[in-house]
Amino acid sequence: MSDASRHDLAEPLTAVLLGCVAGFKALKNVERLSGGASQETYRLTLDTEAGELLLAMRRAPGGGADIERPESSPGLEVEAKLMLAAAAVGVPEPEIVHVLEEADGIGEGFIMQWLEGEALGARIARGKNFAELREHLAYDCGRILAQIHAIDIDAASLRDDLQVIDAAEFIEQTWERYRAFPTPQPMIDYTARWLLDHLPEKTTPALVHNDFRNGNVMVNEQGVVAVLDWEIAHLGDPLRDLGWICTNSWRFGVAELPVGGFGTREDLYRGYADASGTPVDAERVKFWEVFGSFWWSVGCLGMTESYRNGPDQTVERPGIGRRSSECQVDCVNLIIPGPVALLDESILVADKREPTPADVQFPRLDELLLSVRDFLREDVMAETSGRLQFLARVAANSLDIVDREVRVGDRLEEREIISLRALDLETPDEDSLAGLRWALVDALREGRQSLDDPELQAYLRESCVNQLAIDQPRYSGLRVALAP
Repeated sequence: MSDASRHDLAEPLTAVLLGCVAGFKALKNVERLSGGASQETYRLTLDTEAGELLLAMRRAPGGGADIERPESSPGLEVEAKLMLAAAAVGVPEPEIVHVLEEADGIGEGFIMQWLEGEALGARIARGKNFAELREHLAYDCGRILAQIHAIDIDAASLRDDLQVIDAAEFIEQTWERYRAFPTPQPMIDYTARWLLDHLPEKTTPALVHNDFRNGNVMVNEQGVVAVLDWEIAHLGDPLRDLGWICTNSWRFGVAELPVGGFGTREDLYRGYADASGTPVDAERVKFWEVFGSFWWSVGCLGMTESYRNGPDQTVERPGIGRRSSECQVDCVNLIIPGPVALLDESILVADKREPTPADVQFPRLDELLLSVRDFLREDVMAETSGRLQFLARVAANSLDIVDREVRVGDRLEEREIISLRALDLETPDEDSLAGLRWALVDALREGRQSLDDPELQAYLRESCVNQLAIDQPRYSGLRVALAP
């Protein structure tokens, strides 16, 4: 965070803290933390009569009202209210210190107790110091979810704050959001159709956290310290939460442990059943797992739209936009698995190429790209910390994507055009990949294209898997798709 940005926040924050923190003397530091792609998170260091005090602040992007959140999202003010209701039934939560008001001049958000713990999903899934925790964490998460779903929303005065969303409406809302983006992604349309064809039976709506996953649960070596990020809660099918924590995006490379990369479904379901008295319907959880990958594939694309039009145009957002291909391959693996081959396996391992006599440019384009990437990874990251170091890593990863696309993108496009032509689509422009893709998504959206067409399924597998090899060849879903 720049000195100017810290100064802009320091004065209004000081005024707020004077009114809500006993013994407040001065605001010593304001630090924006890494992560938090949809909201901003800050660590506030205070000088008080009792000594140094740390607080946390969650704020809408750019400091204004949260213009990016969908209409179904209750927003940050209600998020604070939800955390209070959860704490009242025993869910681990930080204390809410102050909910920001318009007069505070800081934006939409709230200030809360700073808790020590780990929220980085990869460390929770793979860190040696959490090995004993992982033995019971999935069970603990099941119990906590049961507590959340049992919250009496009327007693907590939350009913008027939360939208009721059933499965069909949730799919349609997500599909509609994607259709507003100027991009044809056939696997997203295919998955939307599949979900609507496999709707679970309706259930009594309960409070759904809607983002309960590894990365939004803070832990220490003993257990869960806090459940974070309630900003998109709603009333609906509670098994949405169980499907979401099993979604491959949040396993952080440990694909064999479906619950957050740290536990088994059996332990999650057992914890839920022990606390709720209700056995878990595994098929309904699978439906919501498919939905989770569908939903996040659209959410990733939304980050691209935010980068183009939003107030927080960081390098992180387009990087997340390319992660849509990860989710699309997860959908492939869940609903149309089958044989698939890479167009060019060298992009999985090759990093630098030896020059050939045919090279004209000196240095080559890939050498320019890789030199900048290595500068970011080896020099900038070594000399920075916190969010700036994190963004340098994201920028280097984006250059890796550019390098891989430069190497194989043209060949992949040619192959995709051939596959799309074989589907006999109605299109005015058969020579254009965009035209062919739009023709396919239109046919899927209008119900003219059968989901059972084996040529369509083979095309989706091939195009999604090869795109993921460009975007993120280390993603675990790619290993699953390529497994014999």
